[in-house]
Amino acid sequence: MFSQDISSLSYSGGGIIFGVLFFVTVYTYRKQQTHILLSTAVLFSAAFNFFVGFSDNYPQYVHYIPILEILKSGAWFAAILSSLSLGSASPMPKRFYWLIHGLWLALLAINLLSLSYSQTIELAINPLYTWNGLFLSILGLVSVEQLYRNTDQERHVKLLCISAGSIFLYDLYLFAHGLVFKQIDYDLWYARGAIGGTSALLLTVGLLTFVNSPEQRTSISISRPIAFYSTSLTTAGFFLSLMAAGGYYIKLYGGTWGVILQVVLIFSACVGIVVIFVSRTIRTRLSVIIDKNFFNHKYDYRTEWLRLIHYLSLPSDEGDFHKRAIKAVASTFRSPGGCVWMDNGSGGYWPAATHNLALPNIDISEPKNSDFCSALKNQEWVFSPSADSTNQTSNMNELLPGWVNNIQNLWILLPLLNDNELIGFMGLAKPPLETQLTWEDLDLLKTVGRQVSSYIARHTSAEQLAESKQFDAYNKLTAFVMHDLKNLIAQQALVVENAAKHKENPAFIEDAISTIDNSVKRMSNLLQKLQQKDQPGTPSTPSFGSIEINKVLVDACNKCHENYPIPSLRLADTSPKLPVDRDRFEMVMVHLIKNAQEATSKDGFIDVTLSVNSNSIKIEVEDNGEGMSQQFIKERLFKPFDSTKSGKGMGIGVYQARELIKVLGGDFSVESTPGEGTLFILTIPLTQH
Repeated sequence: MFSQDISSLSYSGGGIIFGVLFFVTVYTYRKQQTHILLSTAVLFSAAFNFFVGFSDNYPQYVHYIPILEILKSGAWFAAILSSLSLGSASPMPKRFYWLIHGLWLALLAINLLSLSYSQTIELAINPLYTWNGLFLSILGLVSVEQLYRNTDQERHVKLLCISAGSIFLYDLYLFAHGLVFKQIDYDLWYARGAIGGTSALLLTVGLLTFVNSPEQRTSISISRPIAFYSTSLTTAGFFLSLMAAGGYYIKLYGGTWGVILQVVLIFSACVGIVVIFVSRTIRTRLSVIIDKNFFNHKYDYRTEWLRLIHYLSLPSDEGDFHKRAIKAVASTFRSPGGCVWMDNGSGGYWPAATHNLALPNIDISEPKNSDFCSALKNQEWVFSPSADSTNQTSNMNELLPGWVNNIQNLWILLPLLNDNELIGFMGLAKPPLETQLTWEDLDLLKTVGRQVSSYIARHTSAEQLAESKQFDAYNKLTAFVMHDLKNLIAQQALVVENAAKHKENPAFIEDAISTIDNSVKRMSNLLQKLQQKDQPGTPSTPSFGSIEINKVLVDACNKCHENYPIPSLRLADTSPKLPVDRDRFEMVMVHLIKNAQEATSKDGFIDVTLSVNSNSIKIEVEDNGEGMSQQFIKERLFKPFDSTKSGKGMGIGVYQARELIKVLGGDFSVESTPGEGTLFILTIPLTQH
């Protein structure tokens, strides 16, 4: 009688907690955080617990427990598989879902048939019920593992896996124990209700805690796609064998310590399984062990290659393809992130994009002619900065640039070769479990690097093609402008041609003045539109006529006096001369000054300074206007046809200025801080002139 009270209390308490969980899941379903099948499974569990507690006092209903247990498990299978279907990045085969549902429905049919024939066998010694429970618990663990391993999990999905997994794991132990001793242990059976209630309480508290929290996802890397031959089956089989052997010897030699040893054993097993599921490091180590002992190669090349190609073929936003390339390579080698260095157009490589890798606040660009870049290009060498000196991958580490030591967690540096041309290189962050690089890793790194470099080169070519189309459109616009100029010239020529005949005619004079006035207005409008829009492209080679820079700067500032703030000019004591086209150089300075005026309030300042030394001249245009972010300077400032003036400009002025200074062998640099101002620095060598 006392044992029946304990059983009723255990199952009734579990049923109450499942009932509370049911209302919580309905609430979270209304907030679109869970689905209705989870609420259904919880409701079946509550009904099952209440029924078991009720049947302790009414034994004639005990034989309906197997039917309710199968229905309860089926409801949980439906909830778990529904979560798997909704959250899986790569959908599981349909046959997996049909197999799980088909098995428990077949089991339900067998038990219904058995129930119609006999109701006399006691449930605790009924082998069919024991096999039912064992089979359902294994199916449950398989389903839970697939949900955990094949979804980008939110918090409530992880809680569902832990709660449902602990219930199925306890059932596995309970029925495995009953299978070994041919009878279900009553103490374990009584505790089953409380165990289920504890798991339900964990899920209840978790859902209530995270109900108003933002979604957080955890991605899990898998070295091999596993469908049916999963480690859950292996773990279940190993656990069953362990329980059979351990239970047998505990029964023979345990004596009064048998129950204690059993509890310690099951607790240790549960803790071990939870650690394996939760610890990413242990999962990674297990993956390495599996790779070494069960597969001929470390990588499933077909899967890795298809995933890489699929990832790189996805559409990406403009400028995002560098970061996508990093993610594609990093995911292949289980690295959390990395950085890619690309050609900066001035004889070196600079960081074009980074992902989950902190870069130092120093210059980490690398010149093309360095020994490091030569090894990347000529030998396709993969550098491993963290490799031990005894490892062959460290043979050429003496060529590594000094800035490499300032990047924490840098694991490897691989070349990006496209048609034997080094377009850049990529650095990867250390994975959670750093392993020694093998020939297989190096070969795959080189191959993936070549594929990614082709991907980057293709996107770069697409951008260049788009720019060429824009230049073509600009040239077409120039043709229309020339057409207008020809019309204006023809109009003026007609006036000049008729002047000799009709210069005494007042009507002709009035008409000529009107014609000239119209032409002046049209030409003024045209010049105003084109003043900052000279023909784009690489500037022509400077002419041999020398110009005095002092006079050019004075004229450029005078042309900008109609706008505010009026620029101030500081000239050098000497007036240097440069062999450059005067109009083009003056237009560059006018553009820089007017840009500064547009970005600066009327009460601000604009300083134009010329300084001269024995080797070069330096022109600085400084303002205290709006300033620019570093991202804008890198990505948009020098990009032709990318203007922020909303139709007032074509975005080629700064591009032209930089190109002209490059033709002169000089350097064009920008220093700017948002909200503080901008400084343009033009440095032109005198030795070449």
